[in-house]
Amino acid sequence: MSVALSSGRTRTSLLSLWMHRASYTIVLCALCLMGLGLSGISRGDDLVGSGEIMQRQLIWIMLSVPVMFLTTTVSYRRLIPLSYLLFGVSLFLLVTVYFMPARNGSHRWIPLGVAYLQPSEFAKLTYIMALAHYLMYRRNYRRITGLLIPFALTFLPVALILKEPDLGTSLLFLPVLFSMLFAAGARPRHLLLIITLGIVSLPLLWLGMSAEQKSRVVTVFQQEDGGVMPRGDGYHLHHSKQMLALGGFSGSAVTGQTVEDPGAYYLPAGRTDFVFCLVGEQWGFLGCASIFALYIILFGCGLRIANATNEPFGRLLVVGIVALLATQTLINTGMTVGLMPITGMTLPLLSYGGSSLLSTCAALGLILNVGMRPGYEMNADPFRFNS
Repeated sequence: MSVALSSGRTRTSLLSLWMHRASYTIVLCALCLMGLGLSGISRGDDLVGSGEIMQRQLIWIMLSVPVMFLTTTVSYRRLIPLSYLLFGVSLFLLVTVYFMPARNGSHRWIPLGVAYLQPSEFAKLTYIMALAHYLMYRRNYRRITGLLIPFALTFLPVALILKEPDLGTSLLFLPVLFSMLFAAGARPRHLLLIITLGIVSLPLLWLGMSAEQKSRVVTVFQQEDGGVMPRGDGYHLHHSKQMLALGGFSGSAVTGQTVEDPGAYYLPAGRTDFVFCLVGEQWGFLGCASIFALYIILFGCGLRIANATNEPFGRLLVVGIVALLATQTLINTGMTVGLMPITGMTLPLLSYGGSSLLSTCAALGLILNVGMRPGYEMNADPFRFNS
């Protein structure tokens, strides 16, 4: 009888949290972005004459949305003692991929029968948890030497992911690190010094990059309008910009296709890395603007939750997740218009991919979790640490 009463109180408490403290704006933005992604993937299926990918993505959405809600059922503070363990498991899986068969020349996936697991997607989230755990009550990162351990924690997954090779995902860790260090209270002059040293060491990074990775960077500076169809990475960039241009202001969903040539609508990796272009072609400038508006609202809600709690692990966790998703969004959309090198990076909540969608929904669930349990105080006072 007591167990049943306890279970009833737990359900009532969780229901009360969702009714009074949950950020429905985050949930609504996430659902709208997934809907736009589905429309883009469906458009891609129509262009290639196959409807399998949209159906698969719909299944992943049906699995991922419950994950977002399940992540809120238990207080995020219970993850604090598990954060290092989960990060260690992620590193183990990142090593395991090298013993798996390569796909398209890369070791990024672990086959699980009907699906493939991409450990780097979950490593991003567990890295944020581990770093938040390390930074939550420390002051040594106020000194330049105290930044060594946070950078060591960052170097481990970056080195493993860069070797897969996956340049795009590895680029996400440093902005997350700097954002969390800044939020935790690291001195800006120390961060500026490290950024300067990083810029100076770029030639060493260039020497360590593969020929394929170098070509993607060079392509950004070799763009030309008109002329012969470019090859290599320039070929992908040409088609991505052309697809966006075909959408015009309102898109083919409203005005119909503006070009009769089917070859003009060819877009490699359109339903994964370049899904933004498919949405732009289908819904035009208005669709692209809607995507950015939804992301801005989503990230703004996350930062507001981070600002509203003085519990250090929760605040750092939310700051890290927002920095991760915002950086991923900027890099993905930037590469589609030639502002960034082309990388194998998904657009959060829009691109096809089970691992990406599951990890993103779990991350949003953690933001909701912190917002529902904001800490010991709920105000906008300066962030305070235990001495």
